[in-house]
Amino acid sequence: MNDVLIEFRRYRTVAIVIILAFFLTSSPVSEAQDTGLPNIGGTGGGLISGHQESDIGQQVMVSIRRSAPRITDPLIYDYLSAIIYRLVPSAPLENREITLALIDSPALNAFAVPGGIVGVNGGLFLNAATEQQFASVLAHELAHLSQRHFARRLEQQETSAPLTLAGMIAGIVLSAVTQSDIGIAAIAGTQALAIQNMLAYSRSHEQEADRVGLDILATAGMDPRGMPEMFEIMMRQNRLQGNNMPEYLSTHPLTQSRVADTRNRAEQYPEKTIRDGQEYHLVRSRLQVHYAASPEIAVDTFENYLKKPNAESNEVVRYGLAVAYLSNNQPEEAEKVIKELLTSNPGRITLQVTLAEIYIQENKLDDARSLLKEALNRNPGNYPITSTLADAEIAAGNGTQAAEHLKQLTRRMPQQEYLWLRLAEAEGMARNIVGVHRARAEYDVLMGDLESAQRQLRQAQEKLPAGSAQRQVVGERLAEITNRLQTRRNN
Repeated sequence: MNDVLIEFRRYRTVAIVIILAFFLTSSPVSEAQDTGLPNIGGTGGGLISGHQESDIGQQVMVSIRRSAPRITDPLIYDYLSAIIYRLVPSAPLENREITLALIDSPALNAFAVPGGIVGVNGGLFLNAATEQQFASVLAHELAHLSQRHFARRLEQQETSAPLTLAGMIAGIVLSAVTQSDIGIAAIAGTQALAIQNMLAYSRSHEQEADRVGLDILATAGMDPRGMPEMFEIMMRQNRLQGNNMPEYLSTHPLTQSRVADTRNRAEQYPEKTIRDGQEYHLVRSRLQVHYAASPEIAVDTFENYLKKPNAESNEVVRYGLAVAYLSNNQPEEAEKVIKELLTSNPGRITLQVTLAEIYIQENKLDDARSLLKEALNRNPGNYPITSTLADAEIAAGNGTQAAEHLKQLTRRMPQQEYLWLRLAEAEGMARNIVGVHRARAEYDVLMGDLESAQRQLRQAQEKLPAGSAQRQVVGERLAEITNRLQTRRNN
């Protein structure tokens, strides 16, 4: 627990940035709305357009990319993306394009930002014992987005809306970039009153999001009862931690009456037996190892789990032990466990990718590539398989092949800045200097450094023959970046 609290304090400022970003999504509801569901998505947008919300989201994402530590594990990201897009069709969203931010912190937190940004801390996996509980937090955040709380709130503050918007964005960006309280002071100087008003109304906002979130869960075929269960976990943590309130509760005030209200509403949905997908628990095991105090402690923890009655048949525990062995530089032991699991689950992607990770650590690169290529033939385009195959090719010194795999991923996931960095590495290994410049330019764009992106593209352009198709593509992208820079300077 002490280690968790230390980590919690370490990322306190980033969490405050996220709290303030979440305040952007809060708005009061009328007394009439307080007794039932609101009109979905139809009240906001008079002052703040969807385009403006998108701009806000992009600025917040730049701040997160610059300052907040990220989890880049493809298996974890792929699971999170899958469950989000299981919920999204059931959410009354005007724009169903979601950008995910997976934050590397053990603190229990999640957030939603205008522009379709949904962020999740790794710590949410640690604290949600079931997939239904985990999904309930995501559904709650999607509910905030669907109600356009941010736009609705600013419309009610029509006279101060421009100042509120400018001050909030400046504070979020400044706090994230400097990792200090400077941005908090900037916000306080521009809109302390607005923040107080938002806090005063937050219980009503939460009730609204609870109700919409319950409906999202039920429509998506998940158990609405996971939401009150998750709330009770948070309440217990709050009592145990005393003054060290879980970060999520700083922005989502929780009372016994709210828990009771949510449980009563959840019980009104038809009762069904809904089982967790095993993938959630495999991913959760990976994060339990990731956040263990040391690899040795992770091994001891999972070995002790296996000593419990009937634990030998628990595939999730055995998988966690294999990941712990790999983290503790015991690849031979990890390989043995994973191969045993694969005998009963021969096509399970998580197990195949983990075995490939083991092979890479053992320098069995041919085995890793053979395993992953076969898996990719059966699952074309799969992110974790393709990403790990790129790792294997890089480890083998095959930059050209690695670059081809990474190009596929950047086309599908262009908002993931770390993929562009890996592509630049692979292109450098392949001695494709133009490719290095182009990949670095896209990374710089995502990091908000348009000047550097412009320089990278100019260098790429200089190395290409006049009239070539590739030079034309680079020139078009350079013109786009130059126009964006000019617009920024004019504003």
